[in-house]
Amino acid sequence: MREYKLAVLSSGGIRKSALTVQFMQCMLEIWDTAGTERFTAMRDLYMKDGQGFALVYSITAQSTFKDLQDLREQILPVKDTDDLPMILVGNNCDLEDQRVVGKKQGQNLARQWNNCAFLESSAKSKINFNEIFYDLVQQINRKTPVPGKARKKLSCQLL
Repeated sequence: MREYKLAVLSSGGIRKSALTVQFMQCMLEIWDTAGTERFTAMRDLYMKDGQGFALVYSITAQSTFKDLQDLREQILPVKDTDDLPMILVGNNCDLEDQRVVGKKQGQNLARQWNNCAFLESSAKSKINFNEIFYDLVQQINRKTPVPGKARKKLSCQLL
């Protein structure tokens, strides 16, 4: 069966684990980084082995948005391309009254990043959390199609 390796990356403490946990009922293997410097060796391995990447920030914390540029700049040399399956995710969109990162900021950054996909999500309100993973798997399929018959089981790893 075809295996998909996805990575969910962000700073710590923005509830991205809630996104990945809710998707675990599917046949995806998800790697979720701790978001701290203590686990850089694991994160480096995820970057090396990941086939698709979800870079996640909280719409309520500007620092998490700023951290993503460094994360992306760590991924690109490892993958040796800037054309890889990636989605930029503004998490916690249910907290609109606490928003500090505008939707336009996210859209503009996604455009700068080789027109990567962009979504705002909320695990709590179940907004777009499935779409994140569906989009990544579709991107992987477009970039590395399976010869012959399509496979049914999906196994993904997220950072």
